[in-house]
Amino acid sequence: MATEAAPDVTRRGFLAWAIAGLGAFIATVLGGTGLGYFLSPAFAKRDEDWVDLGAVKDFSAEKPHKIDFVSRARDAWAVVEKRASAWVLTPNGRDFIAFDPRCTHLGCPYRWDDATKKFLCPCHTAVFDVDGRVVSGPPPRPLDRYTTKVVGGRLLIRPVPGGGEAKS
Repeated sequence: MATEAAPDVTRRGFLAWAIAGLGAFIATVLGGTGLGYFLSPAFAKRDEDWVDLGAVKDFSAEKPHKIDFVSRARDAWAVVEKRASAWVLTPNGRDFIAFDPRCTHLGCPYRWDDATKKFLCPCHTAVFDVDGRVVSGPPPRPLDRYTTKVVGGRLLIRPVPGGGEAKS
């Protein structure tokens, strides 16, 4: 019975396997880290889209309030901040409506008129009622709304990019 001897491992063969193994290990570690870096924005939480406008008790049901805030938008790794505003009203102190401050006709800023209890746009004499519906003028649709929610006694809104309408 003849027994075959195991092939001898040469120093050159051992070093070739060791270098290849070490190279594979380094490629895996760096490749995984690099892949995680590039994919991390895709897995980021989106709670930063909500903007805190203040305590619920600060909003009265008497008339709409224009609130200025800073909106933060994340684009991959960059965070872009811009100043914005919203008209906020509440019929009962629990439910809130937040309107985009631009007219739906040509984007002019409108104002609240206490005497008529209406929103008035000076650009083309557009008039909106307290619910944002068109009363008169050229606007093609009601005022755009932001999504609202109340968390821990604080009013939060989610400003929709481009002023698109969002439901509460």
